[in-house]
Amino acid sequence: MNGLTGKKMQKIFEALVPESVYNNARNLVEYCCFRFLSRDGSDIHPSLQDPAFQRLIFITMLAWENPYTNDLSSNAEKASLQNKLVTEEAFVRIAPAISGVVDRPTVHNLFKALAGDQEGISMSSWLNYINEFVKVRQKQISYQIPEFPQLSEERILCIGSNSKRPVLKWENNMAWPGKLTLTDKAIYFEAVGILGKKRAMRLDLIHDGLQVEKAKVGPFGSALFDSAVSVSSGSELNRWVLEFIDLGGEMRRDVWHAFISEVIALHRFIREYGPDDSDESLFKVYGARKGKDRATTTAINGIARLQALQHLRKLLDDPTKLVQFSYLQNAPHGDIVLQTLAVNYWGGPLVSGFINTRNQPEIRPSDEISDSRSHVFDIDGSVYLQKWMKSPSWGSSTSTNFWKNTSVKGLILSKNLVVADLSLTERTAKTCKQKYHVVEKTQATIDAATLQGIPSNIDLFKELMFPFTLIVKNFEKLRHWEEPHLTIAFLGLAYTIIYRNLLSYMFPMMLMILAVGMLTIRALKEQGRLGRSFGEVTIRDQPPSNTIQKIIAVKDAMRDVENFMQQVNVFLLKMRSILLSGHPQITTEVALVLISSATILLIIPFKYIFSFLLFDMFTRELEFRREMVKKFRSFLRERWHTVPAVPVSILPFENEDRSEIYLKEIEDQSKTQGNQSSVKSR
Repeated sequence: MNGLTGKKMQKIFEALVPESVYNNARNLVEYCCFRFLSRDGSDIHPSLQDPAFQRLIFITMLAWENPYTNDLSSNAEKASLQNKLVTEEAFVRIAPAISGVVDRPTVHNLFKALAGDQEGISMSSWLNYINEFVKVRQKQISYQIPEFPQLSEERILCIGSNSKRPVLKWENNMAWPGKLTLTDKAIYFEAVGILGKKRAMRLDLIHDGLQVEKAKVGPFGSALFDSAVSVSSGSELNRWVLEFIDLGGEMRRDVWHAFISEVIALHRFIREYGPDDSDESLFKVYGARKGKDRATTTAINGIARLQALQHLRKLLDDPTKLVQFSYLQNAPHGDIVLQTLAVNYWGGPLVSGFINTRNQPEIRPSDEISDSRSHVFDIDGSVYLQKWMKSPSWGSSTSTNFWKNTSVKGLILSKNLVVADLSLTERTAKTCKQKYHVVEKTQATIDAATLQGIPSNIDLFKELMFPFTLIVKNFEKLRHWEEPHLTIAFLGLAYTIIYRNLLSYMFPMMLMILAVGMLTIRALKEQGRLGRSFGEVTIRDQPPSNTIQKIIAVKDAMRDVENFMQQVNVFLLKMRSILLSGHPQITTEVALVLISSATILLIIPFKYIFSFLLFDMFTRELEFRREMVKKFRSFLRERWHTVPAVPVSILPFENEDRSEIYLKEIEDQSKTQGNQSSVKSR
């Protein structure tokens, strides 16, 4: 790779690192590979389409896995390479170092997709994947669409239009076929009507508040076809429902859902972790102005890889696991991985001799640069300014602890290539993968514990619960300060009752008010002043529908009830796991919390505790506490997701008739034995 002999590279490597590092042959393989790859800073390695380079990378992964073998250097072993498999450890270490091949946060998922049922990646799978990826990227670059002149400033990622795989846009229970174009900023749809093509429609994907979901569509408003994607910005007017018909499979909708989700997640990442385009501090850090383009190119490469896997039919059940921004926004520890990516994209050395020629008193570059304690640094010394840290995740304790311990023991060739150690992104991605594995393992126990089946009348239940729902809604209005004068009056009354020691009279007063109200209603009914229909429960009938629609409606209702029952059962199983020490660490934590609570209740008078709880409840949604409450809820949610469910054993069905016959046989045997004993005694 480097144009030097192996012995020369070994001598250079031994001169650069201590003995404990160069004694490991894997580190020498890493050095030879990473040194060559560090020379290129392009988005996609220029040698990636060279078959010899593709083969060499495969051999390098095999050599890293077993660096003490001589088989790979023999020409007679070329045919035997087809039978060799690259393991996950070698693929995770070498493949992300090649520009464009794979992102570090999703490398484990790409390995699963390429390996399939095998224990590793074969050479044929590797070559097919690289060649298909190169074809997709070349196709993306060659896209030219004269119908959309506004696309000159956008990069086209994918076009969905095919006679065998049409795209339908649903509007007012009508489906319109057309051509769908996805760019790095928007989606375009050009409907095909009876009189020809209509004017193209555009939906921006860069704004905040966008949501993309899988949806069901069908004629007359029925949810018959589970093959659509819904993209909305919070209102029904800006909602697009796109159906992706695939006659050859059922993964096309899921892939397009991942495409659109990745573009939306990309711009959410840029808003939260990147500086504004008008921020003058971009000129203080070398290369920071290209950070947005780097992040966009990473997302484009991820979408191209997903397209390549779609063509090869090597997809996971959830394609969003193969594109990093969509994957990380819901993955545990994902916010820390996003922080390292932000430092990677926008971080760089400070520009020396910077002079503020624009007289702006509110910006003081000298203070921002001199106070380096508030900035974060990459392993190569690149700086990410403190004023760019807009995301609340930077203030978490996990983030603070991580950035305090970013030292690296290996040989640093670049911010992404470290010999004998891990870069910051690799380190956080490894932690993310481990935590995600724990969540998946916990989810497996939950899936195994879910049981099926209880039908119920949902509309009647909603009607019976309506008074309680109305009370809760009115209380929530008070808690959210929607009408401040009512909230202040309620709090004044509540604290008056608390500090006047009237709490002991509240429950008897409520019972008396309830009794008086019941007696009043009885008296009015006897007088006939409330009408005959007073007190009846009324529910609205379903709209006219045919048999198929009724069956689908009943099925949907039963599925909703079943999902609710499954969630309740999972909650109870998790509580049982906590109480019976199914997870000792969490059981210990909960026990300590209970002991602390009991101690507080014993020491502090209850009226002060109740007043504090009331204050907490009515200030959670206020500006000064919102972020703190959000972090606390996120912490509780993360801990709850790690609690495994108690395993559920299902016994086989036993016929009652057989059990009765078995009991009768036992009784007959006991009677015969009693008769025999009585005869012997005589």
